[in-house]
Amino acid sequence: MSTVEIVPAGPEDAEALTTLMHGCSAYSGEYASILHDFRVTAEHVRAHPTFLAGAAGEVLGFYSLITDPAELDMLFVADRAQGAGLGARLVGHLLEQARARGLTTVKVVSHPPAEGFYRRMGARRVGVVPARPPKVTWERPELAFDVGPR
Repeated sequence: MSTVEIVPAGPEDAEALTTLMHGCSAYSGEYASILHDFRVTAEHVRAHPTFLAGAAGEVLGFYSLITDPAELDMLFVADRAQGAGLGARLVGHLLEQARARGLTTVKVVSHPPAEGFYRRMGARRVGVVPARPPKVTWERPELAFDVGPR
């Protein structure tokens, strides 16, 4: 994955980010409802620092950071790019961006199967977000990255 570049996403990338997100098999089966009808919008990309990881014109992953209060809003890696370290690169980039913005902690409400990934990346568990039926019928781990000083 060394040829993959992480660059700021623009509003024109919103549709490609939505397509990648909806193509992730981690959100199939019982977890599919959380993404039903959800789209990354141009307005969201304009309002929140959003970065995409791509190679040869293909979007392979992305994340979006809400800065007030600090929270990782979305992080997705295309199925075909998983297991090659791209998720770790995106988290590292996220933490650099948070640090540069003076943030000290970044909250993550995790997809339950992704909790182990975030913990391996250094996040600590701080709680649980209760289910919100009908769309979210399961509890979600709440984690936090301690960003540290600039």
